[in-house]
Amino acid sequence: MQKDQNLGYELLDSGFGRKLERFGRYVLARPCAQAVWSPQLPQQEWEAADASFDREEGHRWHNRGALPESWTMDVDGILFRLGGTDFGHLGVFPEQREQWGWIRSMCSSARGERARVLNLFAYSGGSTLAAAKAGAEVCHLDASKGMVEWASENATLNHLGDHPIRWIVDDAHKFLVREKRRGRKYHGIILDPPTFGRGQRGEMYKIERDLPETLALCRDLLEDDARFVLLSAHTPGYSPLVAHNILSQAMTGVKGKTEAGEMLLTGKPGVLPLPSGVFARWKGESRA
Repeated sequence: MQKDQNLGYELLDSGFGRKLERFGRYVLARPCAQAVWSPQLPQQEWEAADASFDREEGHRWHNRGALPESWTMDVDGILFRLGGTDFGHLGVFPEQREQWGWIRSMCSSARGERARVLNLFAYSGGSTLAAAKAGAEVCHLDASKGMVEWASENATLNHLGDHPIRWIVDDAHKFLVREKRRGRKYHGIILDPPTFGRGQRGEMYKIERDLPETLALCRDLLEDDARFVLLSAHTPGYSPLVAHNILSQAMTGVKGKTEAGEMLLTGKPGVLPLPSGVFARWKGESRA
């Protein structure tokens, strides 16, 4: 495995429905529907990318052979194993960087008490690793066995292989119901539900239909001294206000504050920030 993590992540440019990004030493061009403006860099800079991905041509990579099978990158102190997937993803969502810092602050405790955190739809584990690095005990759940294995590899990269992390492959709602029956409670819950997804046994998840139930089930698993709930989404039409409303409504009657905003990909000064989803986060009264 080639390691180039010291270079980190950087948004280089965006426009005409595309984004140009650097992941370690590799520069990639990929689709981005939000980038409706014109690029700032000349066309030759885009053409010099190591590889590119297109959805219009049947979800295919161009020059994928220029990329190693996998490489490692550091994003704000968290190491990730990256690799080009058939869907154009690489195994990291750097727009979550601000949320990882917030998770760390929510999990830390001056009293030394270890927070218990549940991470749903957890993908390659960025939020899991952020919580674990702050000392939290984490339950990491995803419906994809391959992604859970990928996240576990990332934990090992970060010297967290022996940290108390439960790796669960399951349907989110079925797991939440079982956790309630078992009487398990958490100080913090993180969820990044898909617009549409399927579980291991064909269970269908649609965010516009299922998210209110997901949040209700999550609320039932919160400790009395709960610290936080963090919701993020990449669903078209979900504005920060939509995310704020649905999370604050789910937490009605529980003392705390909800805030919301856009997640952004960013680069050096002068590079236009690129909206990449929304977040809403509830902070318990003791943390407000």
